Amino acid sequence: MDITLARPAGSARLTCLALAAPLWTTVALAQAATRDGFDLTRHPLSALGTGSLGWVQITNFVVAGVLVLIGAPGFGGAVSRLLAVYGAGMIAAGLLPPDAGDGFPAGTPAGPPSALSWHGYGHLAAGSVSFLALMAACYVLGRRFARAGNRRDAAFSVLAGTALLLGNAWAMSGGRAGSLTLAAGVITAMLWISAVAVRSR
Repeated sequence: MDITLARPAGSARLTCLALAAPLWTTVALAQAATRDGFDLTRHPLSALGTGSLGWVQITNFVVAGVLVLIGAPGFGGAVSRLLAVYGAGMIAAGLLPPDAGDGFPAGTPAGPPSALSWHGYGHLAAGSVSFLALMAACYVLGRRFARAGNRRDAAFSVLAGTALLLGNAWAMSGGRAGSLTLAAGVITAMLWISAVAVRSR
């Protein structure tokens, strides 16, 4: 696939971008499956940044964000700028972990925290900005593909962005298993960006 990138980056730069989503997804889901008390239908993946092992997910966010920042220039134009915001948002979301709540980490009282800390607010803000930038990047890529006559990848781009949009909206509305739909949307959009980076090398 060739989407005629404005300023083709080196292979190493695009490789960094391609690795970001698989790395983040693998580390996050491995923790989700093994950390005591974590339930993906109730807890967002960012909650893994809390507790004694929280440093693993914090590092996961920061490393993935750095990889995105390194690779973002490979797409050129608006997509590069949006991916840079997405990567910076991931780093900030990692360094500003959410508050413990709803029974995780194990031993935490049920229900949401009674009050959010400053870093809890920061995490929500960083995550929201990062999600919006990632969604927008998918939609802008879709427009690029459509202009190039590549209807299949234009559709995939729009679907990836919409998966994140709907997953986030459902989670924000308090819908059942919202954290699961959010995770599915985030991972879908992230992996699509990585797939485009791989195929653009």
